[in-house]
Amino acid sequence: MDVMVGFEDNPLMAALHHLMDLTAGGNAACGATCAYVRDCGATASTPADVKELPSKLVFEIDMPGVKPGDVRVQVEDDRSLVVSGERRRCEDGEGEYVSVERRVGKFMREFQLPEDADLDAITALCQDGVLTVTVEKPPPAEPKKPKTIDVKMG
Repeated sequence: MDVMVGFEDNPLMAALHHLMDLTAGGNAACGATCAYVRDCGATASTPADVKELPSKLVFEIDMPGVKPGDVRVQVEDDRSLVVSGERRRCEDGEGEYVSVERRVGKFMREFQLPEDADLDAITALCQDGVLTVTVEKPPPAEPKKPKTIDVKMG
């Protein structure tokens, strides 16, 4: 099974995280570029675990603070499972942030599903900040037994 893994060891993603840290203070001069970097950071920092069992695949994706209505789970034509949405900061209008470490913005994770995945049997449950997407697989085929042919006397 071919699935996308985390970006922790990717130098490009490390550079994006660094840029994001530099712009986290809300530097208005960088505008759309900062927003793009923040969105990439939120995408890169959406950790997921994938577990394969004989009868199903289970995707567990951390979604702290994300409401189920802000998450979209889709299967695209090329058998890609796409989980996307947006993390938002709850603004209560009181006080000013002096440090911003939690990632906000759009996120997307994509996983390639195997040929035997049942695209009509997919469920998604968001509980305690974890989105669990379960993709059922048909049971393995029974091995064919040799057919015995009766020999008749003639």
